[in-house]
Formats: sequence, C-alpha cells, structure tokens
Amino acid sequence: MTLRHFLRDDDLTPAEQRKVLDLAMAFREDRFVRQPLAGPRAVAFITDKPTLRTQVSFAAGIAELGGFPLSVDGNLAQIGVRESIADTTRVLDRQVAAIVWRTYADERLQEMAATSRVPVVNALTDGFHPCQVLADLLTIAQHRGGVGGIKGQTLAYVGDCANNMANSYLLGGATAGLHVRLGGPASFLPDETVVAQAADIAAVTGGSVTITSDPVAAVTGADAIATDTWVSMGDEAQSIERETPFVPFRLDTALLSHAKPDAIVLHCLPAYRGKEITAEVIDGPQSVVFDEAENRLHAQKALLTWLLERRQR
Repeated sequence: MTLRHFLRDDDLTPAEQRKVLDLAMAFREDRFVRQPLAGPRAVAFITDKPTLRTQVSFAAGIAELGGFPLSVDGNLAQIGVRESIADTTRVLDRQVAAIVWRTYADERLQEMAATSRVPVVNALTDGFHPCQVLADLLTIAQHRGGVGGIKGQTLAYVGDCANNMANSYLLGGATAGLHVRLGGPASFLPDETVVAQAADIAAVTGGSVTITSDPVAAVTGADAIATDTWVSMGDEAQSIERETPFVPFRLDTALLSHAKPDAIVLHCLPAYRGKEITAEVIDGPQSVVFDEAENRLHAQKALLTWLLERRQR
C-alpha cells in the first residue's frame, strides 16, 4: 500500500496529474463512474477559513463517491490550540478514509500529513490552493478539446502574484506543460523559490514560466486569463492600501482584448466586480467561471479516488 498526500501542486508528477485529470473528465461524463468510498466510508472535512465552493464540492463529491462527508468546524475543534495537530490526526485517521483540511499556515497541514495514516488533502492554505488549480486545468481541458489540449496553452494570471493562487498556478501549470505568465505589481510578485521550482518542472514538461509587472505583456496572446481577489483572507485590514497598486491589472475588456479572441476567463470566486474583474468580463461570453466552480467537484472526486485506490493496493 502506498500512502500519498496532496499538499501542494507538485505532489503529483506530470504523469500522475494527467491520470487525475483524465479521471476527472470521466467523472464529468458519469458522476458515479467510481465509488471508492462505498460503505459509506467517512472523509473528514475540516475548515478553519470561510468556505462555500470548497465545502459544497467536497461534501457533494464525497457523497457521490459513496462516502459520508464528516464536517469538522476548525474553530470549535481549535486544532493546535485545544489539542495538538498530531493528537487530532491520531483521533481522525482511525475513523476516516481521508482528511481534507482548509487552514492557514502550510506547516499545519504538513504536520498533519507527517502523522496521518490516511491521505491528507490541502483544501486551501496560505501558500497553495492546489485543488482549485486542478479544477482550472480541467476547465481548460473542457474548452480546449480534452486533457490532451492543455499542454502548450498559455495561461496568464494577473493581480496579486504573491498569493496562494499564484503559487499553485506556477507549480500546477508547469506540471501540465502550460506556458504560465504572472503579471502583478512589483511589490506583489511570487516567492522566488516557488518560481525556480516551477521553472525546473517546466523544463521537463515543455512549459515555461514568465513573471512580469506589465499587465499587457502578461496577457498578450494568452489562451486563458485568470485573476483573483486583490485582498486574500487574512489581509482584510489592508484592503484600502492594497487596491491602488492593482488597478492596472484589473481584468476589463481593454486588457482582455490583448489575449486571443477565443481566450477563456477564469476566476476562483468569490469575485468582486469592479475591482479585480469587471462585470462585463465575468458575466460575458468568454467567462467560464461557473464551469470552473463545477469542476472543483469532478477534479476533487478524481483526486480522492486516485489517492484512495493507491492506498488500497
């Protein structure tokens, strides 16, 4: 039996990511094609941060896999405060088939994975949002002729390039063989270590990584453009001062016009119309944000299936 966790995007090799995405496409066609949690077996879903899409997609997905989504309120559990992360994990892994955690510092998730005897999945941390990027890759596949159509596409991300989505676009996009371009203010660029790791992956997969502070250069000729809120969870107190540097990176029709005519628009949601993206873009014909939101369900079901079936071998 092989225990694997999914804490960040590069925990999957390019070949493994392809298998997960192929399975996700199969789940798009038949939502009950595999049921590794039949029994039902429980999966713990712990949330320390506000959530809608993550909670709904994991709860529905676990149920459709034949399992029971066991919701754990992180604020009530006070993991790491009332009880250590290690002890909490030892309680959970005797009773559930997998643990999904939406939390703050990546070190919390790493500590859980180091203790757990069942797969641990990152449902969002301050550093990474890998399940979202799996869904985004699936959305690109959906609109570009299948999983085989992902490699070689250009994905531009504009806005806060120092956040978890930027890190995951770098690693997950490079793993998929995308040409990943990040455009953001000079004071909000990604961690150099993550950029270097993504570049190493891209050298193997045929992708590339570009970081720029020119929004037009970032999106010119892109096949897909993504953005995210300018104020991430935990940064709300800085909302006013954070907005000004990002205004040139607002995804509006003028910026979108520099991409390919058939470029698709991605946003992980929730969106703040008039800030990081205009209403006419997110509600326009090139927007696929609600396909993207649905694809969280299919991608996460595929990921859990892949992790659980490896565990059962």
